[in-house]
Amino acid sequence: MNTVTIYHNPKCGTSRNTLALIRHAGIEPQVILYLDTPPTRDELVQLVAACGLPVREVLRNKGDIYEELKLDDAKWTDDELLDFMVAHPILINRPIVVTPLGTRLCRPSELVLDILPPTQLGPFTKEDGEVVIDEQGRRLA
Repeated sequence: MNTVTIYHNPKCGTSRNTLALIRHAGIEPQVILYLDTPPTRDELVQLVAACGLPVREVLRNKGDIYEELKLDDAKWTDDELLDFMVAHPILINRPIVVTPLGTRLCRPSELVLDILPPTQLGPFTKEDGEVVIDEQGRRLA
């Protein structure tokens, strides 16, 4: 697989598990620490479109900034929500993974398996103890 990119936050367990699953498939991805190097507005628009999700589903709905800005209010348009995510990258839900097979918001982390080659390098267990890939390399979740 040529290029795999993960928009990653190392403080997030889901993001860490997703990165581990990519590496478990024998792939070393391009890791973008999106809080340090956020996507431009155009890049974010492209990522959301490629995920095939509504903007609101890519908006992280936890944390102080979300609550302070009252982003749960339906009055906000998609364009306004995108502007908030560009201004406050912590509002971008993560991890987002881009591969030649597609783009996904990987929540839960095993969704990344949908856009990776099927070959796995043995069993895989997430940080919380959930087994995702068995001894024969078969996906369980």
